[in-house]
Amino acid sequence: MPRMARKMSSTKVYHVILRGNGKQDIFFDEQDYKKFIKEIVNTKEKYKYELYAYCLMTNHVHLIIYDKHDRLSKIMQSLAVTYSAYFSKKYEKVGHLFQNRFLSKEVETSKYLKQVCRYIHQNPEKAKISKVDNYKWSSYKEYITQSNMVDTKMLLSLFGENKEEAMKNFTTYNIGKVENINDYLEFEAIKKLTDEQARKEIEKILGLKSLEKIKEFNTKIRNEYIRKLKGIKGISKLQISRILDLNRKIIERVLK
Repeated sequence: MPRMARKMSSTKVYHVILRGNGKQDIFFDEQDYKKFIKEIVNTKEKYKYELYAYCLMTNHVHLIIYDKHDRLSKIMQSLAVTYSAYFSKKYEKVGHLFQNRFLSKEVETSKYLKQVCRYIHQNPEKAKISKVDNYKWSSYKEYITQSNMVDTKMLLSLFGENKEEAMKNFTTYNIGKVENINDYLEFEAIKKLTDEQARKEIEKILGLKSLEKIKEFNTKIRNEYIRKLKGIKGISKLQISRILDLNRKIIERVLK
C-alpha cells in the first residue's frame, strides 16, 4: 500500500519529531550533537527553510520548521540519511537508526506556536536533565544571546513590539513551571489509531451495534456515551466526531 501524503499546514509551520528506532539513543557525545546541528545548517542552506526552535534530546529531536517551499519530507530525509551514515560509521551500527518516518504536526496559530516552542525548550527540564536556560542543545540559548541558525524574529514578535520587551516576556514565558500540554502534542508519545482501529475500539467500549444511533439519544445519554471514550489512547477528537457522525464542537465540549 502506498504511503498517504502528509497533511499540509496552511501556515507551512510544522512541529517535527525524529526518534531513534525502538527508542534507542541517537546521541552519545558532544561530537554527535554538533554533527546533527551541522546537518541542520546544511539542510537550511539547501532547502531554504526557516527554523523557529529545536531541541536535541538523547533519543529524539524536536524541530519547529517553516517549510515555505513545501519540502518537509526532503528536509527530514536528508537530515536522517546524512546523520545515520555518520552514526553508522562511527559506532559500526547495522540497521536503521531512526523510526521509519518522522512525526509532524501542523502549527496553525500563534498561540500554539508559542506553546509548542516552550514545550520544546522545557523538554530537558521535564526529563530532569537540565534547567531550560542551562541546556546546551536547544534553541533557547539563541533567543537569549545571539542567533546563529535559528530564525528568532517571528517568535519574538509574538512577545512584544520591541526587542527588549519581547526578550523579557519570552524569558518569563519559557522559564518557570514546566507545563504539560499533552492535548496539543498527543502525537508525540502515542501511536495514532487509524479510523478503522478507532471504530473497533469505540464499538468495544460503548457496546453499540450501530454507532450512528448515538445521534438519536437525548443529550444527557449521548454525552454519557461520549465521556466513556475519554481514555482511549491514540484517538483524536476529530476522529471521534467523524466516526460518530457528530459535530466536532460537541465532542470537544463534552471531552474538555
